[in-house]
Amino acid sequence: MSGVAYKLVERADWEAARGAGAYAGSAVDRVDGYIHMSSAGQVAETARRHYAGRPDLVLATVELARLGPALRWEASRGGELFPHLYGPLPMAAVTAERALSVRDDGVMAFEDGAVGWP
Repeated sequence: MSGVAYKLVERADWEAARGAGAYAGSAVDRVDGYIHMSSAGQVAETARRHYAGRPDLVLATVELARLGPALRWEASRGGELFPHLYGPLPMAAVTAERALSVRDDGVMAFEDGAVGWP
């Protein structure tokens, strides 16, 4: 498994989490009982599927080694393994943040001018 994962978060929620020192998860995360994250190979499809047409987002890069046993790689409905965090995401595990929007067609458009995901 990769050493990093990615979490898409609404900017206002992310700013509140930064102030609190940890991100407790979205409404969907809280209902499911864990924080959904994506690997580098999964994040573009996650954006397309779940965030199309949404502005004011943050893409957080999370160093997985800092999460300990609360991190589990679990199969989705399609069988692909996704990183799930059973507990709050500590800001100390976040190594980078990028502001973005997801266009209506599902493509990520970053505030620094980059479009799409490498």
